[in-house]
Amino acid sequence: MDRIAIRGGVPLKGRIAIGGAKNACLALMPAALLTDQPLTLTNAPRLSDIRTMTQLLESLGCEVAALQGGRVLAIGAERIASHRADYEIVRRMRASILVLGPLLAREGRAEVSLPGGCAIGARPVDLHLRGLEALGAELELRDGYVHARAPKGLRGAEFEFPVVSVGATENLLMAASLARGTTVLRNAAREPEIADLARCLNAMGARIEGAGGSEIVIEGVEALGGATHAVIPDRIELGTYMLAPAITGGEVELIGGSRELVGALCDKLEEADIAVEDTPEGLRVRRRNGAIRPLRVVTEPYPGFPTDLQAQIMAMLTLADGVSVLEERIFENRFMHAPELMRMGARIEVHGGTATVTGVPKLRGAPVMATDLRASVSLILAGLAAEGETVVSRVYHLDRGYERVEEKLSACGAHIERLSDKAEAD
Repeated sequence: MDRIAIRGGVPLKGRIAIGGAKNACLALMPAALLTDQPLTLTNAPRLSDIRTMTQLLESLGCEVAALQGGRVLAIGAERIASHRADYEIVRRMRASILVLGPLLAREGRAEVSLPGGCAIGARPVDLHLRGLEALGAELELRDGYVHARAPKGLRGAEFEFPVVSVGATENLLMAASLARGTTVLRNAAREPEIADLARCLNAMGARIEGAGGSEIVIEGVEALGGATHAVIPDRIELGTYMLAPAITGGEVELIGGSRELVGALCDKLEEADIAVEDTPEGLRVRRRNGAIRPLRVVTEPYPGFPTDLQAQIMAMLTLADGVSVLEERIFENRFMHAPELMRMGARIEVHGGTATVTGVPKLRGAPVMATDLRASVSLILAGLAAEGETVVSRVYHLDRGYERVEEKLSACGAHIERLSDKAEAD
């Protein structure tokens, strides 16, 4: 199993290109199930989660061609060969549930395994199911699968999410595109990935208004066609690499970045006395001469501070001059990186959904273990700033959401390398 070794203490300087958004692409790919015409996605990230979604779509009968080194995905679903999303694939990634709405809308039936994914607390699919029931679906949970039927097709309805859910908003957005009549989604998720999916669906012939706001109106159409769509930049990758010069010092330009994607993070970095500047090609982040100021961070649905950057900003705040408080309001069990940061000398106390971080003068390299995707990269950030060597194990989590981490950071001066069991055996 691969590990990543970092020798810390080097300020970063250089440029990092931000890739296509993993979470956007994972919602866009199932949209191909809505039509018998080809859907082409450009600026696709090359990640293990994308490969998992590819395998899932192929198991349903889609043809998926990865072109230009995987940067372009050409997906054809001329014929749906299977209506069953099997557990052996779905268990590897929670986004697999996003095939449920498109299959049901186009074919009138679907069997989708209840999903797996990172161990960061319960992320139930009940909102997906309640929303689809509002559209007229008949659902039964049996043997670990969602058995869904809509023999007369889906029909438009008004549905208000009791809590904001990105995945459920995406599933209903796709399903409602082929439903008869008008669907109104209230308290919908506002993330950029939602607006990106709506742009793609509209390019395919859907009639969607309001995506990116809390109320979305969808006028169902009889059929959708093909389209070519560029995946938006990954705001979580962007935010992660913005925090790299913040924790290590130095100056890094993020090519393709924009404040619109990470406004809440920009506000917090500037509050911590980290400079964020617009450039013609993206954003430049530099550590000012003073100490990192402590922060209070509360994770919230977009446009609030994203839960997917909580672990990374915690790593930075371990070196702040004072006491910081982080409150996690999205997922429980998302402080599992805290004990690993403490192995490196961080001072962190966790009580329920709140972590109190008392800054220390320095971190020390240590062997640490990644527990989930974002935790893994937070340990890499800490290792970049720590004295000595840090070795992060279980980095298969990292490969689900970050492409060429070592290469991108090395280009900015970091001493980082991947260690594989094969290489060590040789």
